[in-house]
Amino acid sequence: MKAYVFPGQGAQFTGMGKEVYEQSPVAKALFEQANEILGFRITDIMFDGTAEELKETKVTQPAVFLHSVILAKTLTDFAPEMVAGHSLGEFSALVANGTLSFEDGLRLVSQRAMAMQKACELAPSTMAAVLGLDDAIVEQICAETEGVVVAANYNCPGQLVISGAVPAVEAACEALKAAGARRALILPVGGAFHSPMMEPAREELAAAIEATVFSTPSCPVYQNVTASAVADPAEIKKNLIIQLTAPVKWTQSVQQMIADGATSFTEVGPGKVLAGLINKIDKEAVTVNA
Repeated sequence: MKAYVFPGQGAQFTGMGKEVYEQSPVAKALFEQANEILGFRITDIMFDGTAEELKETKVTQPAVFLHSVILAKTLTDFAPEMVAGHSLGEFSALVANGTLSFEDGLRLVSQRAMAMQKACELAPSTMAAVLGLDDAIVEQICAETEGVVVAANYNCPGQLVISGAVPAVEAACEALKAAGARRALILPVGGAFHSPMMEPAREELAAAIEATVFSTPSCPVYQNVTASAVADPAEIKKNLIIQLTAPVKWTQSVQQMIADGATSFTEVGPGKVLAGLINKIDKEAVTVNA
């Protein structure tokens, strides 16, 4: 079975989408439609902007989404039998399998970015990458650390991202190093994504998601929250709302997709991060970059 996967925030780069814009009339029309929906020319920033401009949350999330979704729409043999996306990438996956329209997906991603930005400004928060420790040890140290700090991204075995208030994340990093972590490194991110600190953003996004039409998908999506196949629009909605404050179970999602018959994984969007993670989750996995 052919699985398609879609990257999240952090995969952006200057020049992203420019080639497909110039070569495909379909892509060009969709990019121009996106500029109108967003009310600013995101294509100018994607194609020629600085790394700093691209890093702004209101730009990054729609940019990664647009690159992924528009690329998928230009693939000649695009016929997914299962889809998944990492964090923000779940919205790209839901457009790819027909749950969301292109326009609704873009509007939701834009609202998500703004809501997350606001939540980040309420309190100093951050994330850190932890390498070389079992998940259970990381979870235990987070639970024992004073303040808000939780496991946020289960990226692959031995690579977990934690998220929370700055002092708590810093304290957890020290404890994790003492417990034998190869690295516990604060990440250059705007805030504590996939932690309880995103609750204000979750409430705001919930209203927008509830007001959006979700259709029956052409194939199941393996959602971050459950790491299992979901095809019921009401359930997809519920999981998408929870996603902002819950961990991204990427390792578990990929393992479940393989157990359910995935024979190849095609990464659609900027970068090759997910293909790399999938190969660390299962050395036998066949990965392709669109």
